[in-house]
Amino acid sequence: MLHDRGIPGSRANLDHLVVCPTGVFVVDAKRYQGRPRRVVEGGLFTPRTEKLLVGRRDCTKLVEAGLKQAELVREALSDDAVEVRSVLCFVEADWPLLGGDFVVRDVTVTWPRKLAVTIDRPGPLTEEQIAALHQRLATAFPPA
Repeated sequence: MLHDRGIPGSRANLDHLVVCPTGVFVVDAKRYQGRPRRVVEGGLFTPRTEKLLVGRRDCTKLVEAGLKQAELVREALSDDAVEVRSVLCFVEADWPLLGGDFVVRDVTVTWPRKLAVTIDRPGPLTEEQIAALHQRLATAFPPA
């Protein structure tokens, strides 16, 4: 894991980069209250759009930022074989007892325990590959 990494040429940062057997997770941790939910609008005669709401708060900009962060990581790795996924992890949100996590425009929205289970899954990357990816990301994104 790499924590609080700077994005060169920007004041922005990456909260967490997790390199594991299934690939790389770009995790943006948020401490928002309320129930996260995906809202789909439009469709038949208007463009379909997906929004992320937490309680009454529109958090769709977080999805867009997560997509951009994942793209920066993909560019830094320059290896299409490695899967890079963006995750929004809401720490104090009001999650339902069953189910709950979902995807908005290729960004996974979840909570810490569920994310830990996802990260812990077996995958195709070896320990040597994980170490090499970790080093490449540590170089590309210095501590903030």
